[in-house]
Amino acid sequence: MDNSLTRTCRLPLLLLVLVVVSACSSRRPTINTNAAAANIANTMSNLKSKNLYRFITDWTGVKYRLGGLDKSGIDCSGFALLLEKDIYGITLPRRSRDQAETIKEKNPGQLKEGDLIFFSFGGTEVDHVGVFLNNNYFVHASTTRGVVVDDLNLPVYQKAMIKAGSFKN
Repeated sequence: MDNSLTRTCRLPLLLLVLVVVSACSSRRPTINTNAAAANIANTMSNLKSKNLYRFITDWTGVKYRLGGLDKSGIDCSGFALLLEKDIYGITLPRRSRDQAETIKEKNPGQLKEGDLIFFSFGGTEVDHVGVFLNNNYFVHASTTRGVVVDDLNLPVYQKAMIKAGSFKN
């Protein structure tokens, strides 16, 4: 009886080891996260506004919630609205497509810290907004990762970016 019990326990353990080993060997190559993290750290350390630095670090990781405006969850336009108000004293409309109407357009190479960047992931209309930092990095409330700093040079953002600029005075 002890022998059959031992065999019965070994089989699931052996299957588990095989699954783990095969999963590890079939992994896709990953992005060098150390380099990405270093670039983000460099971007953050080069911010002109220390208040902006504090604001971003305070909100980093807050989860995405459509319509959210607080630390229990925030959406992209809510994040841009709060950031622009708290850091620059600018009052923006609530929705990203309305925010896009309030800017003076610039070429991406002319963007300055605090400028807004608008994207369309679902067609031709604005459906996402982020705030430019420097070195082609921006901060936004990602639907999957919450508030994060991302590289504007990533193909997903290059393809979706449709408008960028500063608030019209």
